[in-house]
Amino acid sequence: MAGNLAIRLLLDGGKTVEFHGPADITKETTDAIVNAANSSLLGGGGVDGAIHRAGGPAILAECKRIVAEIGRLPAGKAVITTGGRLPAKYVVHTVGPVYRDGRRGEAETLASCHRESIRVADEHGVTSLAFPAISTGAYAYPVHEAGPVAVTAVIAALRSSTHVNHVRFVLFDAPTLGAYVRAAEKLHEQNPTSYPIEKSPQ
Repeated sequence: MAGNLAIRLLLDGGKTVEFHGPADITKETTDAIVNAANSSLLGGGGVDGAIHRAGGPAILAECKRIVAEIGRLPAGKAVITTGGRLPAKYVVHTVGPVYRDGRRGEAETLASCHRESIRVADEHGVTSLAFPAISTGAYAYPVHEAGPVAVTAVIAALRSSTHVNHVRFVLFDAPTLGAYVRAAEKLHEQNPTSYPIEKSPQ
């Protein structure tokens, strides 16, 4: 498990959403991790490059096969490959939105990334899944806006998942972790019965 647990949201049916950081998602031991990919699926900078470097050539080989079949992966969609040499068995690749002004469907596309990632993972029997802060790096999505969108979308997707029971946000630095934790805490404050939380005893 990478990074310290900050808080955990407790959902119906024993499902959980955790927030860890600062942490390195390539070291996660969840069944699958999510890669904030670009539409070419050929690797890049940030999380994408780190996952390809750590996982080795098997991931890229499967990405190339997928691109040969479907072409470029549209923003908001997701596909799954092996985890290669990573501790995680699978990598779910999703393409986040490039943030412009927040009025061009960015939030809906970002929400779709999370829903589609959980759907694809669920189809492959994945029980635990780790997300980075999609689109908040080179794609410039403000973390204080991305956090609520991501957390809300994950909770909604978990309600209908069959296999995926545990989602972990693995966040690279303290400001990003703080933004996502605040999003979870706000849900708890608005409805503490539906969104009980456990805080790490730090």
